[in-house]
Amino acid sequence: MTETFGADFLVRWLIAVAGAVDREADRLTELDSAIGDADHGANLKRGLAAVTETLAKEPPATPGAVLTAAGRQLISTVGGASGPLYGTLLRRTGKTLGDDERVTRARLAEALGAGVTAVSQLGGAQAGDKTMLDALVPAVEGLRESFWAGRAAAEEGAVATVPLRARKGRASYLGERSVGHQDPGATSSALLFAALDDTARAEGAA
Repeated sequence: MTETFGADFLVRWLIAVAGAVDREADRLTELDSAIGDADHGANLKRGLAAVTETLAKEPPATPGAVLTAAGRQLISTVGGASGPLYGTLLRRTGKTLGDDERVTRARLAEALGAGVTAVSQLGGAQAGDKTMLDALVPAVEGLRESFWAGRAAAEEGAVATVPLRARKGRASYLGERSVGHQDPGATSSALLFAALDDTARAEGAA
């Protein structure tokens, strides 16, 4: 029987993401200081803390509602580009899931794919531009296979941004000087999928 996941699983995932970002905030900011505004870690940490607080107060009833609420909170809380981009990712994913009370991994991958498309449209970027999409696009493809494959693909995608020249975002202003640095958005996106894999493993899911 295909395993399904309810709202509580999505809440645990986002709590795990918040914990991972909290632990890695300094590293994310360090990466961002090289090619951005040096605020990625701090901004994302603050936004995800607000998300977990919101979900604890009033836990939504469905997976889609959890992600929609989280996305809305990020958009309203986080400054810079990461709030609207991550907020759009989660909100579109949540809306795509709709009102289903439980979802499969394949359905979550499909919905995240819609979220990634929305991020691409919002930022005008695509894979290869040295942005979060370099981790997100392969991660969604990997997730269709397994939670672990999604994690591994995201982490590989983040590392693969090092030799790229940035074509979008603040880093693109640096031109050739953006080469040799790992993209902070791709790095935090990898944390997102690592936390998803950890949450699934805790439930014995593959």
